[in-house]
Amino acid sequence: MRGKERLQMLVSAVEENTLTLADRMHLECGAVIVNQCFEQAMSTYEHNASQILCLNRKERGVGLSRNLALEKAGSELCLFADEDIVYREGYAQVVIDAFDKNEKADLILFNVQQSAGRQTYHISKKGRVHWYNYGRYPAYAIAARTKSLKTTGVKFSTLFGGGAPFSNGEDSLFLRDCLKAGLRIYRVPKEIGEERARESTWFHGYTDRFFHDRGVLYHFLYGAGAFPLSIRFLLKNRKKFPADLSFFHCLHQMREGIRRGKQIEIEEKTRGK
Repeated sequence: MRGKERLQMLVSAVEENTLTLADRMHLECGAVIVNQCFEQAMSTYEHNASQILCLNRKERGVGLSRNLALEKAGSELCLFADEDIVYREGYAQVVIDAFDKNEKADLILFNVQQSAGRQTYHISKKGRVHWYNYGRYPAYAIAARTKSLKTTGVKFSTLFGGGAPFSNGEDSLFLRDCLKAGLRIYRVPKEIGEERARESTWFHGYTDRFFHDRGVLYHFLYGAGAFPLSIRFLLKNRKKFPADLSFFHCLHQMREGIRRGKQIEIEEKTRGK
């Protein structure tokens, strides 16, 4: 497999016109588009001499969407994507070249310019991603060797993210699980696209649910360290919160979330017996 055929986009979309999405995103290679809508259907078309596979599904949840796209992926390399990303000209070759230059990499993280107010990360220099610095990257920054993901069986959590029971965090859990599986993750300061401004699918202000869901996530990410890291999170970000939100109220919500996370974990283990 040569050139752009080596790379496949794994696009998660909600109620989109899939026939025009590849053009609007400026895709340069093949893609699997999972569009969560109100019907079950499958179709294909060609865009820039590459095949676009479109899967319309009724179920909701970005984790389900990404896992289905990965299941259908058949290329050497894959790049996770959201419907609101517009890619730079030549991005496909940038991704392919990065893997060719680093044969040890199972996953490589790239820069995508985020819309105003949503900036969570920026890669300024290349390097290895470890346990202490994996938690800042969105799913659409992640490219991978498809075989590495399928061999280890790493998947996205269906508990977190847009359309799921709890808010964001599925991307951090995914990278955590990749590290646990022994996969090697690198980052490179290459910008491959930009995010179109739109309303967040999960963030609706610093509400009780925000802190509760953050507590659930922290349980799954950090286990016994969830509570002290909750305190650290609140102290570090307290200036962002409304003045009428007390530290102890927010901490209580996060602690309740941690308890809920423990309960879910016990229920999952019980079902697995």
